[in-house]
Amino acid sequence: MKPFTTHTGRVVAMDRANVDTDQIIPKQFLKRIERTGFGEFLFWDWARDESGKPIPSFELNRPEAKGASVLLARRNFGCGSSREHAPWALEDWGFRVIIAPSFADIFYNNCFKNGMLPIVLSETQVDDLFQRAAKHADYELTADLQQQTLSDKFGLSLKFDVEPFRRHCLLHGLDDIGLTLEHEDKITAYERDHAICG
Repeated sequence: MKPFTTHTGRVVAMDRANVDTDQIIPKQFLKRIERTGFGEFLFWDWARDESGKPIPSFELNRPEAKGASVLLARRNFGCGSSREHAPWALEDWGFRVIIAPSFADIFYNNCFKNGMLPIVLSETQVDDLFQRAAKHADYELTADLQQQTLSDKFGLSLKFDVEPFRRHCLLHGLDDIGLTLEHEDKITAYERDHAICG
């Protein structure tokens, strides 16, 4: 997993609450077994019409969204079913940071396991970010996980909290497999000492 230290990226403002995982990546696209290739199906039912043509007014289809890597949303982002495909699709599209007043618990945990930083801010702070994104073309935010700060080039500086263990894992690019491999020498020694004679 790619470590996350500091990231600066253009913001896409999605002014919607209760965005669920069924909308993030609809069920018909869950047949793939690999973790890549889901980005093109992100928000499919909102982004495409019945014939599959992009809807120009949808947030991610607007020209200014191209290349954006910070998603700004409203409360309870990632609710619904617990599919890990949702963060896979967001990450595959190019998002590294998601900001909202609250997240569904399982989705929140899955973001960290897939190299993305979910940032929880107050409703007031999120409102201010929406206003800033509307005011400034190509609005960018910088998330510094080491300092736990979110800033822009217009004087904004906000603190956010990440639980120390999650922060450590993301800073060092450690998913569940990476955490296990940190103890590879002990695992190897155990397997050697407990080998079953055939």
